[in-house]
Amino acid sequence: MAKWNIPGRKLVLGLSVLMVAGALGACSPEVGSKEWCEDMKAKPKGDWTANEATDFAKHCVF
Repeated sequence: MAKWNIPGRKLVLGLSVLMVAGALGACSPEVGSKEWCEDMKAKPKGDWTANEATDFAKHCVF
């Protein structure tokens, strides 16, 4: 297997990972927002985490 001969390849790889993570994180609505509550209502309750269930009860039910 050929190795990259790019100076700073770890930096390039690290920045790439951060960019992808930032792009994915920016797509989800803020917890407690109307959009988030609607998304949670559409998601099967068996797939909810304990934190999601608590947040749903706090922001969307009461």
